[in-house]
Amino acid sequence: MLVSIALPLVLAFIMFSLGLGLRRADFARVFQFPKAFGAGLLNQILLLPLVALVLAHSFGLAPEFAIGLMILALCPGGVTSNILSKLAGGNPSLSISLTAITSLLSILTVPLLIAWSVAHFMGADTPGIETTRLGLTMFLLTAVPVALGMVLTSKSPSLVAELAPQVSRIAVVLFALIIVAALVKNWAIFFENLAILGPVAILLNLVMLGAGIATGKLSGLDHREATTISLESGVQNGTLAIAVGSIIAGSGGETLPPETVPAAVYSITMYLVCVPFVLWRRRASAPEAASAAAPSPEEEIPEAP
Repeated sequence: MLVSIALPLVLAFIMFSLGLGLRRADFARVFQFPKAFGAGLLNQILLLPLVALVLAHSFGLAPEFAIGLMILALCPGGVTSNILSKLAGGNPSLSISLTAITSLLSILTVPLLIAWSVAHFMGADTPGIETTRLGLTMFLLTAVPVALGMVLTSKSPSLVAELAPQVSRIAVVLFALIIVAALVKNWAIFFENLAILGPVAILLNLVMLGAGIATGKLSGLDHREATTISLESGVQNGTLAIAVGSIIAGSGGETLPPETVPAAVYSITMYLVCVPFVLWRRRASAPEAASAAAPSPEEEIPEAP
């Protein structure tokens, strides 16, 4: 029930929560931030999978775990990255727009790149990956719920404005519950491999957060945009990665396969890395916000004689 029913339903609800408040204009809004969007897309589509590939080989991960790490790296960000970006003083509009577009692109990119990853790490033992079926499944679990959320926003904006915060909180709680359930069901394999998968997950997170800050500075982005790009680069949709890993392994039982364990571990260690990062960026944004709000000497009103 966990894999075949609960996990897809939770993922669909999380994606529905992403669609709430999202409008067609949000997809065009990325053109207001061309450099930021380009940097974020490059990090997400190209750099992140390359970093995961290097880490998988460097740590000598078993093929199933290496594939799981690649699945995680190939999945887009989710609602969590949007929330963290807002808390860190980032640009929420840019974050939501990037998440929405990369989620749609993932319907095409994830099946193809996962098929390559499976062949790369398993070689002659490669099972047949039905890329069309995987792409269709991802479309039903991600694009359709997002579209339903957008339709509801379009038809009842006032209702969505009232419900969206509660729905987002429920989505975060459901995400946490599904991760806890996954760990409980797979505690033995999780505990046995925590010593190697923990450092890998933390390194992946740290490298991509740092890469986001670096590319932001190189692109001349402001503090808010750089923070957003960093979190969009470093925070992945763990629930989607677990769902895709289950599909790849053909799991339909109560326990999750090894291909999902890296995503489960990452979903826990991510907060150990991201909470201090969010606090740091939030604290660093305060002086800039105050400086931006303060009038310049030329703008100061002279005292009356």
